[in-house]
Amino acid sequence: MQGLLAKNVEGDKARMLVSRLDQTLGAMTGMLNALLDINQIESGTVHAEMTDFPIGDLLNQLRDEFSYHAQAKGLVFKVVPCSLVIRSDPRLLEQMVRNLLANALKYTVGGKVLVGCRRHGDSLTIEIWDTGIGIAENELESIFEEYHQIDNAARERSRGLGLGLSIVHRLGTLLDHPVSVRSRPGKGSVFSVDVARPASSLAPAGQIHPPGRVDEPGGAPHQTGAILVIEDDPNVRELLDTFLTDDGHAVTTAPDGIVALDLVKRGVVGPDVVLADYNLPHGMDGVRAVTLLREALHRAVPAIILTGDISTGALNNIALADCVHLAKPMKLADLGKTMQRLLPQSRGTVPVRAPRSAEDQPPVIFVVDNDDAIRESIRDVLEDDGRKVEDFATGENFLASYRPGREACLIVDATLPGMSGLALLARLQKEGHPLPAIMITGSGDVQIAVQAMKAGAVDFIEKPISRNELLICVDRALEQSRDSGRLSAWRQDAANHMAALTARQRQIMEMVLAGHPSKNIAADLGISQRTVENHRAAIMQKTGMRSLPALARLALAAESVPAAE
Repeated sequence: MQGLLAKNVEGDKARMLVSRLDQTLGAMTGMLNALLDINQIESGTVHAEMTDFPIGDLLNQLRDEFSYHAQAKGLVFKVVPCSLVIRSDPRLLEQMVRNLLANALKYTVGGKVLVGCRRHGDSLTIEIWDTGIGIAENELESIFEEYHQIDNAARERSRGLGLGLSIVHRLGTLLDHPVSVRSRPGKGSVFSVDVARPASSLAPAGQIHPPGRVDEPGGAPHQTGAILVIEDDPNVRELLDTFLTDDGHAVTTAPDGIVALDLVKRGVVGPDVVLADYNLPHGMDGVRAVTLLREALHRAVPAIILTGDISTGALNNIALADCVHLAKPMKLADLGKTMQRLLPQSRGTVPVRAPRSAEDQPPVIFVVDNDDAIRESIRDVLEDDGRKVEDFATGENFLASYRPGREACLIVDATLPGMSGLALLARLQKEGHPLPAIMITGSGDVQIAVQAMKAGAVDFIEKPISRNELLICVDRALEQSRDSGRLSAWRQDAANHMAALTARQRQIMEMVLAGHPSKNIAADLGISQRTVENHRAAIMQKTGMRSLPALARLALAAESVPAAE
């Protein structure tokens, strides 16, 4: 709503008030985003997009933003200009420096806050100085831990959550921007962020374009297209329709995935981009709606998923479906930029595999689980998706009924009465009837994941299982069984990810997958626990994995690649 108001308001005073409103909304959003950021960084869904840009643009933006806060507290706030070009992710670096500035202003009662840069060969150090309360030497390490706050024993909510510096530390690790601090109690502190400079930082000014509107003079031409909006909230749906229509797009709206699919099948709309809420009614969420729309259109139409859901499961579902994730609350300017990025991609989308014809015999999905409620729930989800399902309460019952020869996938619980899920997989392997199998369990035990993969499972998921996660795992298992090339490519890709790890990271990964906690790993290797945690974060970031079971799956897939002769 604020974005629409900013486009239509008239008069300098009104524009100034709308601008202040935008800054206020940004501050409020930041409180919520702090928790979202921690979750996204930990789950591996935050990816750096490195580019070359002048640091001066970032400093000027932060100077304008924080001048009001400094004036309100009676502080002197100065930003020293710098015209050097750096290499980083502008959005993530901005968040790092913003958190450090907010922290400096919070703990400075009187005096000043200074931001400046120092050049050191091929790097640049961004420094934030303050004359605040300072930090005792024995707290210099712990300030980067979650919820740690200085001089706030009463945990006053007005003084934040204690997550700002933790986010700075995690983003510094992600971007390879070392963060350091030096301080004297009662005298103030200096926080530093080391950022690399590009190999050639003397590029002509015309070759460096700081982030801005894509339709600015001299920029890329403004793209328009057919947009399908799927949103059940009528107010949000109307706002999105108004904004996108004003931006020149042809917009069609639908309250849920079922209506959207009907519109596409009847030829009412052939969207260039789909914009869908994640949580939709009638049992079809945004990711599933996009999947079905792509099948109906026979092409991988670009899609944006809007959600305020911060769960790892939701973020994984969005990423696995190759959709762009935009978190609520969202600025319309960000949506506009994303549309401009996706519309050119829509022109080059390739057809997706057409649905199987009615004459083809569909694969059967075998479900083996002794919990009646879970087994029936899995069956309901699969049959609702049009799958052929046969379910069994025990491994023995499954073996008595199983006849090889049909295309099939096995979903089996790890802990079954009598013959366990692992024993069942081993039995099938021994008899020469290996099925693409998905192991499910109520425990996140990494050792069970490793055992399952070694026993022949192609995937491993934990209870409770989301609908989309289940369907994605089944499709992936069947595709790999149909096409050995896909399986070989997946294994080679896993090997490439493993090759990116250092020797120390491989060592720590093996110990983690063996079930050793970070504290024990640190003691065994003679390093600090924080160093172990940093290595673990780097391992997850380099491999692109979001959970330890997924990392186990990747490591075992890499092991199956034959060594080069």
